[in-house]
Amino acid sequence: MSHSPVPFPHPEDRRPPAPATLHVVAESRPFTEPVRVVVVDDQATIRLGLRMILDNEPDITVVGEAADGVQGVRMARALLPDVVLMDVRMPHLNGIDAAAQISADPALAGVRTLVLTTFDDDEYVYGALRAGAAGFLLKDADPESLVSAVHRVRAGDSLLDPGVTRRIIERYVELSDWHAGSGVASAPGVGSGLELATPREREVLLAVARGLSNKEIGDELFLSEATVKSHVRSLLTKVGLTNRVQLVILAYEAELVRPGR
Repeated sequence: MSHSPVPFPHPEDRRPPAPATLHVVAESRPFTEPVRVVVVDDQATIRLGLRMILDNEPDITVVGEAADGVQGVRMARALLPDVVLMDVRMPHLNGIDAAAQISADPALAGVRTLVLTTFDDDEYVYGALRAGAAGFLLKDADPESLVSAVHRVRAGDSLLDPGVTRRIIERYVELSDWHAGSGVASAPGVGSGLELATPREREVLLAVARGLSNKEIGDELFLSEATVKSHVRSLLTKVGLTNRVQLVILAYEAELVRPGR
């Protein structure tokens, strides 16, 4: 379905908006039920714009809206949506902390958080990744990119452009080192469980760290896409992480791969 771009207001007028870019890795899988989405943003005009785009899709349903992080977490627990579109800057509870609460709640294990930001600021990306979000999307992304992002996140994919993976991960590891020195926890489960990984799972982990999709990993290792997904799920369970973006981080922190290589 073709869409015309819908402009979003930019409250941070002093900061120029970043180019519209969709960051996606991995492959999606088909679902028979519509994607159930909760939109969380403190600006009513942005919530309306997002709802108009998503409700125009026959396979997406916006089941709720919230104006801040506290309401967003409460609504996620009440409605159990497939995807929460979460703004970053909101009163009472910001989007990063709200995403962390959703990620840490076992009752919300099936809820995926897609963080929205007005401009391309690395600090927000790192915060989203640390919080266990499935990825990030710029608010000025075109409607088709937004729709695609919702479907891919619902399918279990993570939104992170392989072309910027090195820059993001290098900076993330620097921040993790600083947090470790200051007593602040890094990504959950890092450093535990990796010894339980099989040789094949380690091969898959290295491929994930290179930004390859499940299909690309399968082609390289002569595995079916379903088998690759099974290995990824097993890895996540063993190391206590929530998504493949954090697997990339783990590979760097465990020095299985090194920045610049």
